[in-house]
Amino acid sequence: MTLAISRNVTIPDSEIEISAVRSQGSGGQNVNKVASAIHLRFDITASSLPERYRERLLKLSDKRINKDGVVIIKAQRYRDQERNRQDALDRLQRLIARVLTKPKKRIPTKPTKASNRRRLDSKTRRGRQKALRRKVED
Repeated sequence: MTLAISRNVTIPDSEIEISAVRSQGSGGQNVNKVASAIHLRFDITASSLPERYRERLLKLSDKRINKDGVVIIKAQRYRDQERNRQDALDRLQRLIARVLTKPKKRIPTKPTKASNRRRLDSKTRRGRQKALRRKVED
């Protein structure tokens, strides 16, 4: 089975390392016996993703991607392992799909004359107001 990112990009299961760990937080007596949380690891640099995907993923400033280029996702939202596994895979899919769209290039703009005038007028008003607080000199 593979994880589909887009119509022509998929990730084989062999590249995704999934391990079950004990979940944190409340859960009663069951929490100490069952490993229901999922720890997902995906190495970006060693993956079969196209080069442009890998570059964009490594440039992302996401706390789930460590300095070695490994995506680490811990899924513990649900009480059963299979739903957490699917949640972790969905989150990985959304993370990679986020870099599919090329970011728009920013077009620098200039402030309008009216907004510039308003800004300078408010600065002048504020300066006059502060000047009134000073000591009066004869």
